[in-house]
Amino acid sequence: MPVPASPRRALSAAAAAAVLLAGLTGCGDEDGTKGAAVSASASPSATASPSPSAPASVSPSAPVAPSTEPSSPTAPPTSRAATPPPAPTRLTASVDTRGGALALVRGGTAQEFTVTLRNGNSAAYGHLLVAFQMEILVGEPGDRPAGGPEFVLERFDQASGGWRAAPLRIANDRMPESMYTGGGPLARDTVRVERYRLRATAGGPTGSTPLVVSFIDTDADREVAAHTALPHSTR
Repeated sequence: MPVPASPRRALSAAAAAAVLLAGLTGCGDEDGTKGAAVSASASPSATASPSPSAPASVSPSAPVAPSTEPSSPTAPPTSRAATPPPAPTRLTASVDTRGGALALVRGGTAQEFTVTLRNGNSAAYGHLLVAFQMEILVGEPGDRPAGGPEFVLERFDQASGGWRAAPLRIANDRMPESMYTGGGPLARDTVRVERYRLRATAGGPTGSTPLVVSFIDTDADREVAAHTALPHSTR
């Protein structure tokens, strides 16, 4: 079994080979070009193992600066279009009876009629008075008024279920609203219906004149909120 040569002997052999090669090179071409080429190929530096490359340095990453741009605001949720407020409405009133007019007979039965108040959304009334007025009848030829009340006006009282006397002014002039008092409440968007009846007395005059119905707010400088008229005749 062959014994491996020691490293020191191997190195001495290599050195001896190098010296021998150098001597041979000196005996070559006169210009020395061929010897230079061989010397370069046999140089120990040409056969040396490359030095290990240095590990690449890793620089720490720079911190990321926070963004200074403002974030876009969150869009508000889509909502439905706002409902416009209702148009303002005001009080209206009407007077109704059979045939559309009061047709009375002296000493005869009373004729009933209704007064309807429809309030709007503009104002509420604490005391809204229904007032009645007729002009004076001059009478027809041959009439002989007996004196006393010419007409009797009554209002139906729902609480008691009976008829009660109601004021009726007979005059050709206008009564100031400041002299009126009383009346009932009427809230916004509500309806109030009142029943009345009118009778001509046996001793009263005959003729025709409208029954004027006024609606007076006795809490607000006695303002006339509305008025209407019902045709009337007595024979």
